Amino acid sequence: MRIITGVARGKHLVTPEGRDVRPTPERVKEGLFSALQFDIEGRRVLDLFAGSGQLGLEALSRGAASAVFVDTSDSSVKIIKQNIELTGFESKAKVFRSDYASFAAACRDTFDIAFLDPPYNAGLLMSALKAVLPLMSDYGTIVCEHPPEVKPEENVGGFSIAKTYRYGKVLVTVYRKGETV
Repeated sequence: MRIITGVARGKHLVTPEGRDVRPTPERVKEGLFSALQFDIEGRRVLDLFAGSGQLGLEALSRGAASAVFVDTSDSSVKIIKQNIELTGFESKAKVFRSDYASFAAACRDTFDIAFLDPPYNAGLLMSALKAVLPLMSDYGTIVCEHPPEVKPEENVGGFSIAKTYRYGKVLVTVYRKGETV
């Protein structure tokens, strides 16, 4: 795993080990950031179910103003902190060890982009999406990574599916406020 482009381009990231972690494949990450390329500069990013932090770090490398990383795993939080240090984004990043619901309930920040990549077999995508809605700015974008068998709702709390991208067995659904398919 590496940062694809931007100020930290080429930096290799530490990856959590084990079956509980499923890093976003590089071709999926490349496609995802191509779709968002004009929406990242100066934005506040939330990387929920962060794992290694690669999505939030890629956004920071591409000019995001700040990123908040949230994961429940002690080992993931440790790796996220290592990767933040490796990429030099300490001043732009915050890391929280928390489940998504507790974090969303306690958070008072607002985000422009949220990455949601929950464990595929946990059935958390829609509940996590609904939990982050109050944290999103008026022009927010929510990016959800999920398997094909998960069918996200078309419209949720003023956000609608703008586009769904397929990368083999991985789907990336992008929600934007007020947009329709």
